[in-house]
Amino acid sequence: MNLLIAITGLGILCLLFEILNLRKALVPLVILGLLGCLAIDVYEFGTVVSSNNNMIAVNNFSAAFSALFIILTIFLVALSHNFYENHQSKISDYIAIKVFMLAGCVALVSFQNLAMFFLGIEVLSISLYILAASNRLNIKSNEAGMKYFLMGSFASAILLFGICLIYGAIGTFNVYDAGTDVPSLQLASGSAAVEEWLPIGTILLSIGLLFKIAAVPFHFWAPDVYQGSPALTTATMSTIGKVAAMAAFFKLAVVMNVNLPAAQSVIVVVSILSMSVGNIMALRQSNVKRMLAFSGVSHAGFMLMTLLGTENPSGTLFYYSAAYALAGIAAFSVILYVCKNRDNEDITNFNGLGKTNPLLAAVLTGALLSMAGIPIFAGFFAKLILFGQVISAGYIALVIVAVVNSIISVGYYFKLILAMYTKEPNEERTGTPILIYATAVISISLNIAMGLFPSVIIDLLS
Repeated sequence: MNLLIAITGLGILCLLFEILNLRKALVPLVILGLLGCLAIDVYEFGTVVSSNNNMIAVNNFSAAFSALFIILTIFLVALSHNFYENHQSKISDYIAIKVFMLAGCVALVSFQNLAMFFLGIEVLSISLYILAASNRLNIKSNEAGMKYFLMGSFASAILLFGICLIYGAIGTFNVYDAGTDVPSLQLASGSAAVEEWLPIGTILLSIGLLFKIAAVPFHFWAPDVYQGSPALTTATMSTIGKVAAMAAFFKLAVVMNVNLPAAQSVIVVVSILSMSVGNIMALRQSNVKRMLAFSGVSHAGFMLMTLLGTENPSGTLFYYSAAYALAGIAAFSVILYVCKNRDNEDITNFNGLGKTNPLLAAVLTGALLSMAGIPIFAGFFAKLILFGQVISAGYIALVIVAVVNSIISVGYYFKLILAMYTKEPNEERTGTPILIYATAVISISLNIAMGLFPSVIIDLLS
């Protein structure tokens, strides 16, 4: 709870910076504040505490993911300095929204009550609705904001209906029984109400979260929204937004007993569809943001496979999520630099980047190779560990499909890499945005470090 209070207070301070005309100091002060929040989170690691009438539960799972969210938010705030340089009068609003969104993400992984879960996912979603439509003079941004708002509203309604049915079945919003580690669903098992309403509520809750992580067949909003939103908002959606929703889904799946045969069959089907549809559609894209949207759909399928593992699945999910998110931040840092002041994000904009800016070209290449699952990057070891656990659980056919999809993904990632190193540059790019360089280099360096020392990260949740 201390972490949530600190993050919310920092968001309020962001708004006060505007009143006090401290815009120039906003980014460094917010980054320092987020580092302070990270220190609070690290201090709470290793403790198990329930607070506020079992609304919030602090444990290693929530602390690890909260630390990842804070680090990602630091990168997003750093990128905001250059991205919003033509909107200085509104930069405090944009950064405040990202900080409040962080509070929603922390609530999503720390909830012990379905009411807090719904509050967290709505804070996250509403922040992204606003950011998607934040370029109000751009018709594509307006369209993206409206599509995301409508689809998100439907998903939220389905979630809320599922929560209501679960409450009607077990008579409480608490995920775990007060003072124990036993899920409330198990304590209530056997009653007629549970047998009648609980499966329906669980299905609706799962559908709502599959919308949020953009898994097939609930992915259709993602390509248009990713393409139309401002590039920094797309980076936010594809990293912290997707990872937070997936972490919440994992936490609920543990409580809802995903080990049931019927549930496992559904996860296998959705995972295969997400990987296959995402990769096949990404092959046809010429817009980089749209390509990464379908790539995100594919990675949602890989993340869902962690629900089938039996050996430290939470550690595997955290490692995979961190590897994917850091690669995404690195990739979008370069996209922000290359596509600044351009009308589109087509692959042709990246022609010759290896000659005009070798450093950022190398960073983008590393990020794409990590997403494809190539050594020495963390994405390779994340898939290797994930596949090993899923094979141990007996899903060999699923792993074969996943390996084939990993090979397919190399095709569209290398299409962008080849454009950077084999095509002639369209024009010389000037300027050296220090924060973009720093964010790109640090994020890909962390990704490589995770690849060299995977056990350090996975053991955090063992």
